[in-house]
Amino acid sequence: MPASERIPPGSLTVPDRLGLLARGELTVRGQVREASNAVLLCSVAYEGREAECVYKPVAGERPLWDFPDGTLARREVAAYEVSEATGWGLVPPTVLRDGPYGPGMVQLWIEGDPSASLLALVDGEDPGDGWKAVGLAQVAEDRTALLVHADDVRLRRLAVLDAVINNGDRKGGHLLPAADGRLYAIDHGVTFHVDDKLRTLLWGWAGEPLPEEALEVLAALEASLAPGARLATRLAELLTAAEVTAVRERVAALRASGRHPEPSGRWPAIPWPPV
Repeated sequence: MPASERIPPGSLTVPDRLGLLARGELTVRGQVREASNAVLLCSVAYEGREAECVYKPVAGERPLWDFPDGTLARREVAAYEVSEATGWGLVPPTVLRDGPYGPGMVQLWIEGDPSASLLALVDGEDPGDGWKAVGLAQVAEDRTALLVHADDVRLRRLAVLDAVINNGDRKGGHLLPAADGRLYAIDHGVTFHVDDKLRTLLWGWAGEPLPEEALEVLAALEASLAPGARLATRLAELLTAAEVTAVRERVAALRASGRHPEPSGRWPAIPWPPV
């Protein structure tokens, strides 16, 4: 059998990457031990091509009090499907498939650019140009600092996506700015709940009018979520009927308000730990 050629993620089309992830042979190379659920680093090889990926088996999911057991992998795939429907490509290619430890989510590995700075702690009340204030963070027993994120169109798009998918756990470590200038976001298992669960570090635009681009994307999403439309049909394979209905309602509410959502006040708006 000829050796596989390792393929840089950006050199394949989306269908090629999905085919590689869905049909390739998975080989476990390691484990992310600090993750709350089982996260396995793998290589995937198919028809002479090879790439790195992450495999999260359903069997390795820790039970959550507010989400049904064994559903996180499907929610990760659903987040990818919604991201693709926006046209923003914020979530790496993600599939649901069988693997060495049973069915689970498999996602293309994205190497983040360590030199990119999207989050910061600053003294004072004014974060300065190019930054949006999130809130105060306790950084020592005797000092607090302002938690800020970059005033970046890529993050603003992600804030809209998170509002649509009802992301309950948008942390700084889930942001992967790539060397090619693209931004990717990972870890979408805690999403699509029927109740408002939005918790995020991207509150900098809270209450501000949505950009025209976002309103156009939301209009397209609303059409694609109509019963029988492509995205609605795909989400129905991954989520409950009530959860799909809740997605429609969130999109409609965002369009009606024309503004970025604000914290509900029913629970902490920022996930902990924030990174």
